[in-house]
Amino acid sequence: MAQQTGFGRRYMRAFVSGFFVAVPVTVTVLDRLAYVARVEGASMQPFLNPEGEMSSDIVLLNRWSVRNYQVQRGDIVSVL
Repeated sequence: MAQQTGFGRRYMRAFVSGFFVAVPVTVTVLDRLAYVARVEGASMQPFLNPEGEMSSDIVLLNRWSVRNYQVQRGDIVSVL
């Protein structure tokens, strides 16, 4: 019984320490580097959602190039 309590305590400690490392790393990546977003509606047709409102596309937004002002003509820019 004592071994099971020690194992549970070690498991919880590892989970909590991993959680406190993973959350800031994930938030930093989503804030600074890239973000996954869903594009719905007809506003971006024909490039995104060619079928119309029945479907949605999932895109990866590159936040790094926008922060460094590396946007070029023809790029799709999203405001979140």
